[in-house]
Amino acid sequence: QVQLVESGGGLVQAGGSLRLSCATSGRTFSTLDTGWFRQAPGKEREFVAGRSWRGSTTRYADSVKGRFTISREYAKNTVYLQMNSLKPEDTAVYYCAAGTNPVLVTQAYDYWGQGTQVTVSS
Repeated sequence: QVQLVESGGGLVQAGGSLRLSCATSGRTFSTLDTGWFRQAPGKEREFVAGRSWRGSTTRYADSVKGRFTISREYAKNTVYLQMNSLKPEDTAVYYCAAGTNPVLVTQAYDYWGQGTQVTVSS
């Protein structure tokens, strides 16, 4: 079993930056693919970024490409989402996910965090 705990969300002005962290506990997730998703009020949860466990493949939603970066620190069993040039439309609850999901962009992950709120003011 893998537990995921997100942190780093908050309120930021448009154009600012935040770095989300997803810490894991339980079984090591070194061989699991990881992803970030988000859900805005009244909308379905959508894919944001994904990274294969080897790091050889990363995927980004078109809306965040060039602004967001997914990375992981194996020694700390932590995955990050660096978010730059934030826009009001990035406001959402952000979820970390892990599992065996070579496609990365779908929601077919085995483990999910509880989410962290990101609010971008204009």
